[in-house]
Amino acid sequence: MNGVHDMGGQQGFGRVLCEKAEPLFHADWESRAMAMTVAMGASGQWNIDLSRSARESLSPAVYLSSSYYEIWLRALEKLMLERSMVTQAELDAGQLITPPIKVSKVLTLDTVDAALKAGSPTERAIDQPALFKVGQKVRALNVHPQGHTRLPRYVRGHVGTVVSLHGGHIFPDQHTLRALPPFTVAVEWLYTVVFDGPTLWGDGSDPSVEVTVDAWEPYLEAVA
Repeated sequence: MNGVHDMGGQQGFGRVLCEKAEPLFHADWESRAMAMTVAMGASGQWNIDLSRSARESLSPAVYLSSSYYEIWLRALEKLMLERSMVTQAELDAGQLITPPIKVSKVLTLDTVDAALKAGSPTERAIDQPALFKVGQKVRALNVHPQGHTRLPRYVRGHVGTVVSLHGGHIFPDQHTLRALPPFTVAVEWLYTVVFDGPTLWGDGSDPSVEVTVDAWEPYLEAVA
């Protein structure tokens, strides 16, 4: 969807300031926020794309006024509320009021290290051959989907060059079509496409700038 999270090339936000020797967490609560999000994600009640979609679909006022891990917490609350895993009264009170619902998976202390090391790979076998090849010119489709997408708004309609093929991967746009498991798993070829700065930002852009985007095949079309 087109939302405030898609900030690439947008004006009014100022420069991106890099913090030297930036710590992994700026406050103790941030590490707990990450731990809760990972633990609840392991319950299997949603997938990574539904999690991303929950963050990106927060209201603009909430999204822009929240820090990184505040956005994670707001999205986690949203996901749990939608699945009746928590009530608004419990969130307001900060304590359990109703009996918890059962989930199919629980991340425990003795399994967390192995689970984090294993991750959640999205690569899958794919039967059909790749439509594009390295070195080929492609155009990112100028589309404005209502649902979740990983195609950045600032590359849509622009021409780039395929520089890598990554095999078949779960297609995020269709991975969010079901709110509860089992989830729809469509597999599409994934490419890395490079765009030059002037193509994206106009003649005033630094001509040495290049932007690479990982783009699924349905996002692209061949350039004659």
